[in-house]
Amino acid sequence: MEKQKRKPAVKVIEKTVVAPDIGKLPPQARELEEAVLGALMLEKDSYSIVGEILKPESFYDPVHQIIYGAIQGLSMQQKPVDVLTVVEELKRRGELEAAGGPVYIAELSEKVASAAHIEYHARIIAQKYLARELISFSSDVSQNAFDETVDVDDLMQEAEGKLFEISQRNVKKDVIQINPVIKEAMENIQIAANRKDGMSGLPTGFKELDKLTSGWQNSDLVIIAARPAMGKTALVLSMAKNIALDYQQPIAIFSLEMSNVQLVNRLIVNVCQIKGESIKSGRLSDDEWERLDKNHKLLYNAPIYIDDTPSLSVFELRTKARRLVREHKIRAIIIDYLQLMNASGMNFGSREQEVSMISRSLKGLAKELNIPILALSQLNRGVESRVGTEGKRPQLSDLRESGAIEQDADIVCFIHRPEYYRITEDEMGNSLVGIAEIIVAKHRNGPTGIANMRFDGEYARFQNLDDYAVGRNYVELPSKMNKSFKPNESVEYNNSTGNALSDEPLPF
Repeated sequence: MEKQKRKPAVKVIEKTVVAPDIGKLPPQARELEEAVLGALMLEKDSYSIVGEILKPESFYDPVHQIIYGAIQGLSMQQKPVDVLTVVEELKRRGELEAAGGPVYIAELSEKVASAAHIEYHARIIAQKYLARELISFSSDVSQNAFDETVDVDDLMQEAEGKLFEISQRNVKKDVIQINPVIKEAMENIQIAANRKDGMSGLPTGFKELDKLTSGWQNSDLVIIAARPAMGKTALVLSMAKNIALDYQQPIAIFSLEMSNVQLVNRLIVNVCQIKGESIKSGRLSDDEWERLDKNHKLLYNAPIYIDDTPSLSVFELRTKARRLVREHKIRAIIIDYLQLMNASGMNFGSREQEVSMISRSLKGLAKELNIPILALSQLNRGVESRVGTEGKRPQLSDLRESGAIEQDADIVCFIHRPEYYRITEDEMGNSLVGIAEIIVAKHRNGPTGIANMRFDGEYARFQNLDDYAVGRNYVELPSKMNKSFKPNESVEYNNSTGNALSDEPLPF
């Protein structure tokens, strides 16, 4: 009779613990779950040790999930946790019988003598839970893969998103004592002090910008934002050329807007000083053919890595970026541009929430890889509606689609070219033709300010003010430019819009 009574119980247990698709018991540690719950009711400060490690669903046994939920509730209310208070809390919730009754809860506290090893036990339980999540995830993916009505590309995006969610929920970084951090900080200061250029980060080759930032710093998320046609792509390509060719530092460019050939054409225009229209049509003068043949070789073997995957997801970027850093020792990543990215596989209430998630992920990736990530961003139309020289300068509130971009970024830079708005002189009468302002509007670890550069619309490139005279065969660049100094006399303007016509042939 006793055996007959036990049979149904065995069958019920088998139904709850056996994974039907693989015929194995899911990873679990019931004895440790009992030990942790008993320790939590035994010593009053135990929850503070495991509160960040465990959540109710971390427990395999549903009964243990209910009990831990009650303990968690008491701790959140700063009430004492012991056998009596847990029983009362479960009564209040109407879950006492589902939790095994007061006798079972009392038995849990008798199974341990102290909470000495509670953290170690909790981490094992958390690992078992993570393993179960991965099994469930892989099972769902395999079932969907058998379904011929499911698009494989969509399935991959969804799988990548869910796996990312699991990793984000469960990966925690341990607290570290300050001493080794001080040592690392002192070493970085010493390295910066030994450099003749005073750079502590990755130099851009733009002198005024590097003075403000001391180079792009590791783990920083840098947002470079501007209205269309201001030269965002031209700026980062000029920067990439400087970093890769002048400093021989590997750099990766993720181009969501242009194909890799279009991007390389822009680099050839920049390096060889050949008009973009000539490159497109192939109608080059003898002088241009000579420059092309001589200077395009500079780009060969340059440590520049290009990915032109359209509509790149933040999860794909994470995978590719890790590989680039591991295999090619990439020192910086450029993304052109942020609003073209997506977070496929995850559900959002609005595009703003999705952009917020993308910006947070980019910041997290920069910290994880310990390299600067430069993401281009669009601005909203608020700039266009304002008047006057100062009104046309972008502001942080102009960042498009999400305030989280401003919040997550360590540095926010705006590109402002007064010439684009037909503002050719400043208040002092100095010429603004060809002048570009890189406005450092937010700098988490340094000063804000404006770095002036020369924008060469003909060759779609940015240069230092003093380098421009050499590059364009000018004998001397006045220390303070005046309205008589016009490096490009061929600039014409659209009378209706006030925009410089020389900017229109190339998409910036």
